[in-house]
Amino acid sequence: MELYLDLFSQPCRSVYIFAKKNNIPFEFKQLSLMDGEQYGEEFGKINLIRKAPALRDGDFCLAESIAILLYLAEKYKTPDFWYPPDLQQRARINEYLSWQHMAIRMHGSKIFWLRLMIPKVLGVDVPQDKLDAALEDLNGSLKLLEDKFIQDRPFIAGEHISLADLVAIVEVMQPVGSGLDVFEGRPKLSAWRDRVQAAIGKELFDEAHQIILGAQERVKLLDAGKLQFFKPKILKLFL
Repeated sequence: MELYLDLFSQPCRSVYIFAKKNNIPFEFKQLSLMDGEQYGEEFGKINLIRKAPALRDGDFCLAESIAILLYLAEKYKTPDFWYPPDLQQRARINEYLSWQHMAIRMHGSKIFWLRLMIPKVLGVDVPQDKLDAALEDLNGSLKLLEDKFIQDRPFIAGEHISLADLVAIVEVMQPVGSGLDVFEGRPKLSAWRDRVQAAIGKELFDEAHQIILGAQERVKLLDAGKLQFFKPKILKLFL
């Protein structure tokens, strides 16, 4: 089985952590989204959506991180706590997975691009009002993560880590890569992060996040010219 991943990407990190944590055998196919490798002819045969992660298992190809996580959980019979058979626990996980796309994911990504990639790599000044609005949106989503999804439970679905926590933590860590400490002043979120990290294992957690947490240094080495092709799309999306 092949997994096409770029650990700069949040969904790729969730798939990578899940596969490694559960000792799922796979061939790591490194894909550089910043270099536009997802638009190559060979990758197009695997994923016409041209996004990472992507999975190829024999002749079977699959896109979208949530679908890949569920496929891996079911094929490899991973421990029940990841995606419990209990109807209400599973519904709680599905609720978070359904919500997060247009909330934590969108707002965390936007902060990452507005604070780091657009000004430092593309060389475009970001208006303060745009940055303030994006931060307000992110803060709103983080508050909902605490108040609705975590509440007073150790994890989103209860006593054990689940796919919901895994998908959540990689998104929460994305703006941290831009230098924004989202855990400051949020003891509940910080305690949850510590529990998730412990459940994953600090070594694997750090390995998966090494690239994003070093992003402020890594962008200095990026070839800005390679992103110029995507510049109009990026600015339209985030500005």
